Amino acid sequence: MSKNLSEQRFGLFLILPSFFILALIALYPILRNLVLSFMEQGRFVGFSNFSALFQDERFRSVLINTAIFCLISVPLELILGLTFALVLHQKFFGRGFARAVSFLPWALPTAVMAVAWKWIFNDTYGVFNDILLRLHLIKEPLAWLGRPNLAFFCIVLAEVWKCTPFVTVIILAGLQTIPLELYEAIRVDGANSWQRFRLITLPLLKPAILVALIFRSIQAFGVFDSIWVLTGGGPGGSTEPISLYIYDTVFRYLKFNYAASMVCFSFIFFLLFILIIYLTFSRRQIEY
Repeated sequence: MSKNLSEQRFGLFLILPSFFILALIALYPILRNLVLSFMEQGRFVGFSNFSALFQDERFRSVLINTAIFCLISVPLELILGLTFALVLHQKFFGRGFARAVSFLPWALPTAVMAVAWKWIFNDTYGVFNDILLRLHLIKEPLAWLGRPNLAFFCIVLAEVWKCTPFVTVIILAGLQTIPLELYEAIRVDGANSWQRFRLITLPLLKPAILVALIFRSIQAFGVFDSIWVLTGGGPGGSTEPISLYIYDTVFRYLKFNYAASMVCFSFIFFLLFILIIYLTFSRRQIEY
């Protein structure tokens, strides 16, 4: 017993340097931001900055934009990622090449990808308008990035194209951990493809799907660079996410304390969102 206790203490001693480095890099900025959110021009103002958030129409608008962006893009990525993972998990000629090609969008720098999509959606020389005109789906070129609804569609499409391979990788890794004996056993019982997917694949993929859902939700909630390059938050703020508003508040308006309060509120809001997702998945897993 004493030997195990001494080994535990020695193990804790070994990880102390990593803990202090992690605290310095991650914990200190969080605490510093929290302190700044309660300050204004060097003096303590309590919850004044937070109360101002609820009166800020632009903040409510960007929060809604970010939530809608997450609720549309993340489910699409999960559905497409699951579909591609199921296809790439099968054995066929050129599977290795197909996997490598399908992962390329995720490997590309986001800013480079966004510039390419901006060219694609250009209303004058963009290839997207050209294809639709040739297919006679539209009669004249559309300003995809100049209309609120169309611009929102563009940023969602670009994000889904970029990030679906990330979801595919996670789910594909989960598929490879499922024992083949389970499929063989249920196939002997006469189960068809849909039954095998519903009774074996989907339940055992829930942990991988949860990981992909949480990671992609975090990334989608903090989206910045792709929207910054594609639309800059326009037209008329219709595609502006909360990260872009925080960026403007800090570097354009120099309101550091107000920006810190937005970061704290967004952190709490998103933490509750992730907690709801986790509890929902956990409850369903237990029920299963």
